[in-house]
Amino acid sequence: MPGSFEFWFDFSCPYAYVASTRVEALAARVGAELDARPMLLGGVFRARSTPQNLSATLSPAKTRHNLDDMRRQAQLAGAPLRVPDGHPFRTVEALRCLLAVGPPYMPLVHRFYRAYWAEGRDLGRPEVVAAVLAEAGLDVAAVLRRAGAEAVKDDLRRRTDEAVARGVFGAPTFFVGDELFWGQDRMDMVEAALGGAPSSLRPAHGAPLAPVDLYFDYSSPFAYLALAQAEAAFGDAARWRPLLLGGLFRSIGTPDVPLATQSPEKRRHTLQDLQRQATRAGVPFTWPTRFPINSVLPLRVTLQARLPATIEGRALIARIARALWAEDRDISDPSVLAGLLDDGGHSGAARVAAASDARSELFAATTAAESAGVFGVPTFVVHAPGRGPLLYWGVDRLDWAARAAAGDPTVM
Repeated sequence: MPGSFEFWFDFSCPYAYVASTRVEALAARVGAELDARPMLLGGVFRARSTPQNLSATLSPAKTRHNLDDMRRQAQLAGAPLRVPDGHPFRTVEALRCLLAVGPPYMPLVHRFYRAYWAEGRDLGRPEVVAAVLAEAGLDVAAVLRRAGAEAVKDDLRRRTDEAVARGVFGAPTFFVGDELFWGQDRMDMVEAALGGAPSSLRPAHGAPLAPVDLYFDYSSPFAYLALAQAEAAFGDAARWRPLLLGGLFRSIGTPDVPLATQSPEKRRHTLQDLQRQATRAGVPFTWPTRFPINSVLPLRVTLQARLPATIEGRALIARIARALWAEDRDISDPSVLAGLLDDGGHSGAARVAAASDARSELFAATTAAESAGVFGVPTFVVHAPGRGPLLYWGVDRLDWAARAAAGDPTVM
């Protein structure tokens, strides 16, 4: 029988808000105790040298995607959400009031979250905080008096310091024992860690009808996991579109190796999350000794040999990716790549020798991807009838893309 799990949050995070609408039901399903842990996200960001308004640092394409992704997550959870003008608001007073009231926290948590993310009220204004407390039927003067005491201020600082010490770098964060999960979209993993059944949004019936553009580069481990699952998820509806990720990153102003720019704590979680996703998908995964990898040659060969055009070619693409990300083979080495092509029914040496013929084609494919709004891989662009192109980024959005391609409006 599960014991308890921790939910770390701040009212300024929309993803933590969406998580708050689901977390009690999760606890009930698995029979676990919910341990709600307020923290000051700004303090965590300062400790990790993360910009306070992280969204302001993103490229326009990624900003658009994140807003769509946030809306879809709220839609799936049945949570009304709109980003208020002036976001992010100061939340320290609301958090102190929460601590002043004391556990159980969730009834007041819901009221503060609703005020911020459903009603667009500025929790940084004292009169708004007081109004929320009054709506909760609390003694406003008494709560505000306790919230202003040094003991409560120290408690919030202590909790935030504890979060930092335990490796928290964002919200929402969950702990099952000492195991950290970040993001409301990892709540299925939290539930599985607590003994619940794993879940999937992937449609159970046949191939989707709407065409899907799958953008990838061999250099990404996330793209590898997507390539390993794409044929089963999309079948012939998917059009596999290689691109040079480094060229795309340089064009849109993203660091060549985003992983290297993450805090040590976030990088550690990213690598652990990759392994979790691979395990859940039943896909072998081992971090290669060569990283980052130069993927220009295999990408050019992929285009020159027209591998995306056939199911056999797509299987060979997945095989090349697996050679790097599961077998630690150097796919930038012409002899290694030629051997993989030979095994796939191609004349490997000839294909490698002719790879330079696809130089301009790879450049054009990368430029076209950028024009389509792609900013990373894997990206799925679903051409749903009547809805226009719908962009989904990340292997953890493969199921959403499959549902959208099958016509499910809940993930559009």
